[in-house]
Amino acid sequence: MLIKKILLIIWHEKSTTPFRIIEKSYARYKKHGWQGMVDRLNKEYYRLYPYDSRKVDQEKFYKRWIKQNEQDILHAVKLEYNPLISIITPTYNTEKKYLLKMLESVLAQTYTKWELCIADDASSNEDVIQTLKEYETMYKNIKVMYRDTNGHISEASNSALELATGEYVVFLDHDDMLSPNALYETVKKLNENKNLKLIYSDEDKIDENGKRHTPHFKSGWNPDMFFSQNYICHLVCIKKEIVDEIGGFRKEYEGSQDYDLLLRVIDKLQDNEIDRIEKILYHWRAIKGSTAYGTGEKNYAHERGLKALKDYFRNKDIKITVENGLLNTTYKVNYPIPEVQPLVSILIPTRNEYELLKKCIDSIFSNTTYTNYEIIIIDNQTTCKETLDYLEELNKEHNITILKYNKKFNFSAINNFGVQYAKGELIAFVNNDVEVISQGWLTEMVVHALRKDVGAVGAKLYYEDNAIQHAGVVLGIGSVAGHSHKYFQKNMDGYWGRLKIVQNFSAVTAACLVVQKKLFEEVNGFNEKDLKVAFNDVDFCLKLLENGYKNIWTPYVELYHYESKSRGKEDNPMKIERFNYEVSYMQNRWSKYLKYDQYYNSNLTLKYEDFRL
Repeated sequence: MLIKKILLIIWHEKSTTPFRIIEKSYARYKKHGWQGMVDRLNKEYYRLYPYDSRKVDQEKFYKRWIKQNEQDILHAVKLEYNPLISIITPTYNTEKKYLLKMLESVLAQTYTKWELCIADDASSNEDVIQTLKEYETMYKNIKVMYRDTNGHISEASNSALELATGEYVVFLDHDDMLSPNALYETVKKLNENKNLKLIYSDEDKIDENGKRHTPHFKSGWNPDMFFSQNYICHLVCIKKEIVDEIGGFRKEYEGSQDYDLLLRVIDKLQDNEIDRIEKILYHWRAIKGSTAYGTGEKNYAHERGLKALKDYFRNKDIKITVENGLLNTTYKVNYPIPEVQPLVSILIPTRNEYELLKKCIDSIFSNTTYTNYEIIIIDNQTTCKETLDYLEELNKEHNITILKYNKKFNFSAINNFGVQYAKGELIAFVNNDVEVISQGWLTEMVVHALRKDVGAVGAKLYYEDNAIQHAGVVLGIGSVAGHSHKYFQKNMDGYWGRLKIVQNFSAVTAACLVVQKKLFEEVNGFNEKDLKVAFNDVDFCLKLLENGYKNIWTPYVELYHYESKSRGKEDNPMKIERFNYEVSYMQNRWSKYLKYDQYYNSNLTLKYEDFRL
């Protein structure tokens, strides 16, 4: 009864929660222990209270977060390196109250070595002109150019750039606001690494009444995410000489001129010259008519962004194409497949479970448009006659090989054994308990895996009830790693659209993973000594990451995952002891990575898998 009381206390704010969920969770506790009960509660919570419907909770938590995390922002420490920062702001008929707030947010900066370079784009509103002249007169570090003709945001921004004399430029829209520590934190980051050429920060939105909401706590530099959407946005600081070199903004990309600029900037940079600041340094004004208010407010911006991305990749490889993504303001980059398709070896470990295996094999046959592949089934001591008969039947297929692995179950060892017999240039690790539901799944994974800077490629997996099982791995959750957006519903967009875009993650699951065989061998495959069952895929991906490769997750490859039905749960003393050892190994081997996932954000939770604060 004590456990039931605890459950009721945990859920006391959810008055609509059916009591049956408490009963089911209690039953789960009796059968699978505390963790099993927590899993049930989480799953039911996300089903009943989808992420997108928890806006009130998010606003309440964010208000509390601001109070807890932004109390000491004015306590700036003296910096050794103090470059001049030029703030670039085009204005045009700005509502006076917002213009004043923008100006005052600059004047409130704790870092004082700045200049505000304003280009007014021929405003007809006299309040704007008068206000700008007053501030220009009062403050020597505010410079204003008054344009004779209206040229729109790109030309006006270029005019403001002409006034800039700083080493770095920061872009500020005419009705937005900087946080008081925005420039200080930026220069502090430069003091930590003077080689940085592009720095961006977290941001939020601010309404007409000054209420802050909808924070965006961003991934570290995530190129595949950036090619899927402009997640960088604000605040952004760029070395001025690079902006000058590329010629500033281009007016033919109006609406997505910032995305176009950033694409041309990163083309000049190495990955280690880009970094982020995990603090809210920019408040984006969300009023009717602004992009911050809603992505549908300026639909032409999406088309211009698509044009900019096509330009970027046209200069890389004319065979690379770009199309609209699954969401507005997102894109999908299609990489070419070689004329001569490289052989892919699909490795499937199995034991008994005839129906599972048959469903897996049938789904591969029916959904694989890629033609050059072989299937290697590794039989780990199957005793079921129906399964043995099926394996014998499959062995007659020209592209299927059945291997016998007559040792105790060890996921890492089984797959390492299978790779020895693989003839393919690429290896696709596929669990026997998955069902492919995406046409062209293997083609989509192969084109990414063939990219020279890519390591492992992972897929989007669902439970049987269409809840998310896997959408990339976040390090540090649950002491080692957790699955991004676990238990979210299939149709959800996720945190800032992350369930619907190609992006980089530190790791992906080996339930469906594609990698070049030479890279697998380069990092010595899976660790069969220390990670026999759990975390071997995370360990493998981190070895690739350590060697300089990027791991990718794509939502365009979807499978059902009838998880771990062959080997069962971690529910006896020996399995628990082994699991605890594997946890300990991961914490010792990868402590630096587990403490700081570059593709996550330190302001987000390490207790749950839903990107909450």
